[in-house]
Amino acid sequence: MLLLPTLLLYALGLLLTGIGSRLASRCATWCGALCGLPMWMVGGTLVAVCTALPQLVLAFLAAGMSVTALAVGTALAGAVTQLGLVLALCLLRCNVTVDRGELLRKCALLLVACGVVALFVRDGTLSYTGTGLLMGLFVLFVMQSIAYQYRFAFREGLELITVQKEKGEKPPPEDPSGRTVLFPAMSIRTSLRNLAGVVGGMAVLCVGAWALLNSAVALANLTGTIQAQWAATLISFGLCLPLLVEVFDHPLGSAWKRFAEKCRIYPPQALPMQVLNSAILSITLVLPVSSLMYRRRLPVGEQFRQYDIPFCVLMALILLLPPLVKKRLYRWQGRVCLILYIRSEERRVGKECRCRWSPYH
Repeated sequence: MLLLPTLLLYALGLLLTGIGSRLASRCATWCGALCGLPMWMVGGTLVAVCTALPQLVLAFLAAGMSVTALAVGTALAGAVTQLGLVLALCLLRCNVTVDRGELLRKCALLLVACGVVALFVRDGTLSYTGTGLLMGLFVLFVMQSIAYQYRFAFREGLELITVQKEKGEKPPPEDPSGRTVLFPAMSIRTSLRNLAGVVGGMAVLCVGAWALLNSAVALANLTGTIQAQWAATLISFGLCLPLLVEVFDHPLGSAWKRFAEKCRIYPPQALPMQVLNSAILSITLVLPVSSLMYRRRLPVGEQFRQYDIPFCVLMALILLLPPLVKKRLYRWQGRVCLILYIRSEERRVGKECRCRWSPYH
């Protein structure tokens, strides 16, 4: 009897989280421009951080409530979902064009972050040294993003690469619309509206994150499963749904498409790099912030150490090596990442079933 209300609470949490994060991100980037920050600075700081805003708020609340499995799952399993599902489908479906140097630097940073996590959670908890190193990598990420946005704004030293098409496939026609992000004219009225949008969006986002957190705990208690399982599946997949809708170009239309386009904070062709940025921030920002909020050494479950970190490393290598050697992106990279994501979920579910039916559990 309680299952249906719990699922409805989960769906409501996803909706509020998506609306609140998009609204707060859009208004925050405009407020940054209003304060006099150049657009390359806004793109390298606010836009980059806002891509991981839902994961950050949810993990922050989970760590504050001592639900550490959900906090860690939101970060690590979320990174695997973003790379193995969203970014993989981007490579398979979209006309991807990225800067080769930026892609290589971000993949290398992701590998270093995974190495730090693997090294400093060997005893089952994230050490304070590991937390500090991850925060240092976050600072490095922001500096790299600012430098790239500056070079992009002045078109300096960019080496653009695209996904190699299949034989006989015609490239899609260029669409000049939606190539830039437009901001409203500066005035007192629009300033107050956007300040209110930041506050209101963050409030809606917090309510949605609270609903997701409580629905995940309730589902774990109702089904008798461990909470880390729900963090690694329902929450990480649910938070990626708005990105998946963008990948498929809003196939069903709806009011969400109009809302997402109005609250866009990056051009559509920048989606692959924004997904990669979000995966990096899930490890270098969300995880250490959860550790600081928990105020003790953050426990990292065995399934995250055995599955999520190794799979994240494999996906980063798959994205890194072909552009490094051949200076090209290939669609088979998306296929392999998608297979790895499916394989990781199969192993996670298989372990959950063994734990649940074990006579010693």
